[in-house]
Amino acid sequence: MVRMGFFDLRSVAGRFRFFAVLEALSWLGLLVGMGFKYLPDPGNEVGVKIFGPVHGTIFILFVLTALLAARELNWTWKTTVLALLSSIPPFFTVIFEVWAVRTGKLGELSATAATESAEAVRVAS
Repeated sequence: MVRMGFFDLRSVAGRFRFFAVLEALSWLGLLVGMGFKYLPDPGNEVGVKIFGPVHGTIFILFVLTALLAARELNWTWKTTVLALLSSIPPFFTVIFEVWAVRTGKLGELSATAATESAEAVRVAS
């Protein structure tokens, strides 16, 4: 079996996973930047000036990718709203992605996860 790795950008589900993780990492960068802005020396805004626009751009790309995934993977409106809402609190895009894989919402990523779980159970037996 040929594997492209964790981030296979050839599919909409793979791109969704990529932007979900990237959005969470940009949140981390923004939170660290905000910490440096307010904690050690108030007024050090370099981190926020860098990660603010980066996070904003990745946020928009995540929302667009979520809408595309909703259309391509036939998500219900509830799943679509959950995906979009997951972009607001820090790191929730990754939590949503894990949930979506486990519940079969991410197409081939969910199928691959189910196959790998079945193989792991078979090997362990």
